[in-house]
Amino acid sequence: MNNITTIIPDEVSVGKLHGFLVAAVAPRPIAFASTVDLAGNVNLSPYSFFNVFGANPPIAIFSPARRVRDNTEKHTLENLREVPEVVINMVNYPMVEQMSLASTEYDKGVNEFVKAGFTEVPSTHVRPPRVGESPAALECRVEQIIATGQEGGAGNLVIARIVAIHLRNEYLDANGYLDTQKLDMVARMGANWYCRASGDALFEIPKPLYTKGIGVDQLPASVRFSSVLTGNNLGRLGNVEEFPAPATVAAYRAENENLQTLFQAHPTNQEARQLAIHEYAKTLLADDRAAEALLVLLAGEVG
Repeated sequence: MNNITTIIPDEVSVGKLHGFLVAAVAPRPIAFASTVDLAGNVNLSPYSFFNVFGANPPIAIFSPARRVRDNTEKHTLENLREVPEVVINMVNYPMVEQMSLASTEYDKGVNEFVKAGFTEVPSTHVRPPRVGESPAALECRVEQIIATGQEGGAGNLVIARIVAIHLRNEYLDANGYLDTQKLDMVARMGANWYCRASGDALFEIPKPLYTKGIGVDQLPASVRFSSVLTGNNLGRLGNVEEFPAPATVAAYRAENENLQTLFQAHPTNQEARQLAIHEYAKTLLADDRAAEALLVLLAGEVG
């Protein structure tokens, strides 16, 4: 395909490859890791090669990669080898600028809590303190560190078991769960870019966990290859649990005034009628009425 750029890792510099990877694999949650060395010196640094990898046992993994420019290790990794405990502090928008400041490569022994203006709060199960401003903090004991290589840019997978979770009450909903809309979380993108999970950036998709959608393959060809409906529209239609019976479709067509109006507006021009019907279905999908949108599209196939 002439509209595709292909990157072969061995054919570009590590720095350039890193830039492609962090821009392509995004957004990434941020592990704002607080650690201590044997002398008790505190370090606080963010890492976006991070996620949780299970709840039983509760495991988080993040990777302080070796520096590309000189193949040295991060202070976080050095501390974890001395004291295998870490607090992973989650980052939201009210603290993102301070978090970025803490990523500065200060000399070993410099406390980034102080430099960035964060509040040290004693942990309950591990030695490193947690960030008081963080909406959620995971106290962890490190079970294993796996080096993926020995050259600059190589990762070090810190496999950490979560032993305590601290949640700020202001970010909980009435049922005691974290409220996504209140959290205002941020994530890492490529270069200097971040993204903010709030407002119009948040959206919900019904999860097909306990039901089976009919699938996009069951939709009529005119719907699957519609010039109006998007891939997201088709995915939502394919998540509808039941394909309506022909009698249901016929009854809907006879009773729906909007659909009748579209048929009357385009009595002979089938292509124009189909476009109008697909536009109508798209508005229903935007209003989270997928089952009705499917009825509209199927009714539009009749006649």
